[in-house]
Amino acid sequence: MNLLHPYEGNVSLIGDCLKLRALSGSERKAVLVIGYEHTPPQINLAPLFRAFELVAAEVAGVRLSSRFETTRVGLVHPVHRQLLVVAWEVL
Repeated sequence: MNLLHPYEGNVSLIGDCLKLRALSGSERKAVLVIGYEHTPPQINLAPLFRAFELVAAEVAGVRLSSRFETTRVGLVHPVHRQLLVVAWEVL
């Protein structure tokens, strides 16, 4: 996951936010992260998502909605047994 690189033209999630913010039109815009985890998760990803939110707001000046998050368990992969989806609306 490349979330934090705060420069326009980059392939990070913040770069995607900047691209979406620059688009004209009345459509709602959002960014989404899909992550696969162990069950139970071995690494808490919440600090990474909080860091993304802080860098987006404080460094890149991107306004985001509250975080939307859902988990799906019982995947058939032998290691990564659950799916985490996290999304924010770009305001």
